[in-house]
Amino acid sequence: MKLPSRILLGLFCLLVAVWLVAPTFVVVPMSFNEKKSLAFPPDGFSWQWYHNFFTNTDWSSSFFSSLKVATVTALVATVLGTLAAFGLDRMKSRASGVLRALLITPMVVPGVVLAVGIYAVYLDTHLVGTMTGFVLAHTMLAIPFVIIAVSASLEVFDRRLEVAATSLGASRLTAFRTVTLPLIAPGMLSGLLFAFVTSFDEIIVALFITSPYLKTLPVQIYSSITRDADPTVAAVGTILFLVTSLVIGAGLIIGSRQGRR
Repeated sequence: MKLPSRILLGLFCLLVAVWLVAPTFVVVPMSFNEKKSLAFPPDGFSWQWYHNFFTNTDWSSSFFSSLKVATVTALVATVLGTLAAFGLDRMKSRASGVLRALLITPMVVPGVVLAVGIYAVYLDTHLVGTMTGFVLAHTMLAIPFVIIAVSASLEVFDRRLEVAATSLGASRLTAFRTVTLPLIAPGMLSGLLFAFVTSFDEIIVALFITSPYLKTLPVQIYSSITRDADPTVAAVGTILFLVTSLVIGAGLIIGSRQGRR
């Protein structure tokens, strides 16, 4: 590729990147606004909204609730999604395509449709507003991301390594644990991060199954925006942006290092 073409391509990518992150960069200065309103550009400078986030029990409890739900969801979804991807990769029949389509259905079905169905089931099973209910619902939404990430790693996995391990006396379980699992770890890590972010940011289903005793951070943000437009929302958004960027950056670094190894 010639130098002018590279420059134009780089500028285009830069413009797309700026366009994607521009709303986030607008939120950051709004979080330091001195007045009790969401305004851009901000008027004055204050840390009061960050202080309110850490001291207000509504915000802190919803944050830790989201953190717990997302952590458990990410672990459960990673285990189930990895096993599902491995099973689909080893299937030889046409049914694997049908099963794959069914497993990624939560990605294409409108969130409101899923939320209504989950809410109807949860009413009968008394899971509305419970940790178990949130984890089950978010796991269903997160598993497709794990399947896609792990399947991508399995596509480039050399099965002859498993054959070599079994020919040397290792059982299938041992070969999977010592050979396959370490080599598909970058895909599992990507799926874990996607599952965590999916659960942590999910709002539609959470609005249907929330309760006064268990409210996630996205629900708290939605309630605050619709009630009084509290600038604490901007502070929360800034914190989440920084934390998410650090987590994803760390995941990419670890995944790239493992890939090189």
